[in-house]
Amino acid sequence: MKKLLLLTAIVILGACGGVKKTQEAINTGNYASAMNKAIKNLADNKTKKGNQEYIYLLEEAFAKNTEREQQQIAFLQNDGNPANLETIYNKYQQLKQTQERIKPLLPLYIVEEGRNANFNFVNYDNKILNTKDDLSEHLYGNALNLLASAKYKTDYRTAYEDLKYLQEINPGYRETVAKMDEAYNKGLEFVRVDIANQTQQIIPERLESELLDFNAFGIDNFWLQYHTNPLANVDYDYAMNVDFMEINISPERINETQIIKERQVKDGWEYLLDANGNAVKDSLGNNIKVDKMRTVQAKFYQFTQTKTAQIGAKVSFTDLRTKQEINSYPLSSNFVFEHIFANYQGDKRALENDLLLYLDAREVPFPSNEQMVYDAGTDLKNRLKSIVSQYQFN
Repeated sequence: MKKLLLLTAIVILGACGGVKKTQEAINTGNYASAMNKAIKNLADNKTKKGNQEYIYLLEEAFAKNTEREQQQIAFLQNDGNPANLETIYNKYQQLKQTQERIKPLLPLYIVEEGRNANFNFVNYDNKILNTKDDLSEHLYGNALNLLASAKYKTDYRTAYEDLKYLQEINPGYRETVAKMDEAYNKGLEFVRVDIANQTQQIIPERLESELLDFNAFGIDNFWLQYHTNPLANVDYDYAMNVDFMEINISPERINETQIIKERQVKDGWEYLLDANGNAVKDSLGNNIKVDKMRTVQAKFYQFTQTKTAQIGAKVSFTDLRTKQEINSYPLSSNFVFEHIFANYQGDKRALENDLLLYLDAREVPFPSNEQMVYDAGTDLKNRLKSIVSQYQFN
């Protein structure tokens, strides 16, 4: 019974806390938050006795929010600045959306006063459409002016954003899509990519191809394009150069290591004898048998094939308008080929299991220099990808 009373008290306190927070939101002018809290509770159960307070609060918050928003709209309209049109349009949209959220809850009956809650709904459709027309004309005209007078690529990008928003609120308005394409193409920055080999080694075509596969780099920059095959009709803004400074490949080596191993192994059995040479018997009178141990020896010959490759490179970014290098980053990568095989002389039983594994291996062909360079380029690719995907020119 005590647990039930405690649970009931917790529920009541929780409900009172929710009402108190909703009232606080109204008192501080956060009408949207107050309406959200009230609508959520009433949507769950609008006839619940404990939710009566939310009807009062929703009625109050709605009235105060509508009055404030309409006053702000009137002020912005009187200002006459077309830059206010987007704000006015959004306020009308929000006023309508609030009404649409409340309508499904109606009627909301206030038991204590014996009446339905009063919400003074307004049809904002014409105001929304008229404001959208004015805003569309403003956005379109502003974008056209920017396209005509742009001095910097950022101007084209601003025009693009205006046109993009216009396409969202008023799809197909005049030549919005065509002008968006124009603004995008003029706002793009282009990067010319070159690979230079200053070493005496050949860079594998496969490695070069993967280094230039910018589709795999995950570049998230809407206004930037990398061209690995520069186009004659493009005026490039930046250059990215990947210079291979050194490629070192070691000779092919086979190192031999000899190990002598000894081990006690079981070699049959014998009877256990006492100090007098007599057989020792167990409790049943049987002669006790023990393992006969002997020391065996083997010479283990381990052969280790090794070959290494090291790449040293640099990636640099240049502003082609100023002919100045902006940044450069070192790139380095190593790859080690290692293969172990072995044989032995003597008794195999002297060898541990970890050594026995190498007896099954055989000498293998060394990778070619080209393969070594490609394998060493794996870390190089990852490092280059990290730099390019995070690099910001502006």
